[in-house]
Amino acid sequence: MIRTIIRIDEDACNGCGLCANACKEGAIAIINGKAKLIRDDYCDGLGNCLPVCPTGAITFEERDTLAFDEEAVQKHMDTLSMGNNQLENETSKEAKPCGCPSSAAKVLSHNTAMDHDIEIESNLRQWPVQIKLVPVNAPYFEQANLLIAADCTAYAYGNFHNKFMKNRITLIGCPKLDGVDYTEKLTAILENNNIKSVHVVRMEVPCCRGIEMAVKQALQASGKFIPWQITVIGTDGSILED
Repeated sequence: MIRTIIRIDEDACNGCGLCANACKEGAIAIINGKAKLIRDDYCDGLGNCLPVCPTGAITFEERDTLAFDEEAVQKHMDTLSMGNNQLENETSKEAKPCGCPSSAAKVLSHNTAMDHDIEIESNLRQWPVQIKLVPVNAPYFEQANLLIAADCTAYAYGNFHNKFMKNRITLIGCPKLDGVDYTEKLTAILENNNIKSVHVVRMEVPCCRGIEMAVKQALQASGKFIPWQITVIGTDGSILED
C-alpha cells in the first residue's frame, strides 16, 4: 500500500539517538552509529521523531510499503519492556533495545590503592547550571569562558572541577534525557552576551553528540567568531579526545 513513512538520511545522521527515544513504537534503533528504521510496519508515519532530529536527517516520503501493524508494535514494545537484549530476528544484533549504546551496562574498576580523603573545593561560579534553566542574559555571562558539558562527564572524570570548570561558567545538559534541541537557547546566549570562548565536554556515547551538534549550530547561527574546543570523555573516565 502507498502511505506516508519516514526516511532517514544516514549521511546526515549523527547517531545522537534522540529520534529513537521519541519514537513511541520502537521503530528506530541506532545501528553502527546511525539511526535506522528497523521495520516499516512499526512506523505509524506521524513523525514524532522529526522535530527532535538536530541535523534534519529525517523526512517524510510516500512509498509502497507495509501497513502500520499495531499488534506487531505492541509485541515489539512488550519485548523491549521485558529487558530483552536483542530486537526481533530481523533487527541487526548490534541494535540496542533502548536505541542508544549509552545504556549498555558495564562494570568499571579503578586503582584505589592511592585513595586519599581529600576535600576538593568546588569551582562552580554560578547558579543555575542546567541549560534549560539558565537565563539568556545574566551578569556572569559577560566576558565568560563558557563550559558546556554533558551531565555524565562530571561523574566519569574525577578531576572535572579543576580541569574543566575552573575559571569557566558551567552549563550542563543531556540531549537524550531532556529530549530537547539546545540550539535555540545556546544561540540566544551567544548572541546576547560577550562570550570569550566555548569548551564542550561530552561522553563518547553516540547520543552525546547531540550537545556537540547544538553548540556547533549555535555558534554558526550567532554570527560571531568565538574560539571553541571539544573534549570527549570515555565511559571509563579517560580523556579520549582533547
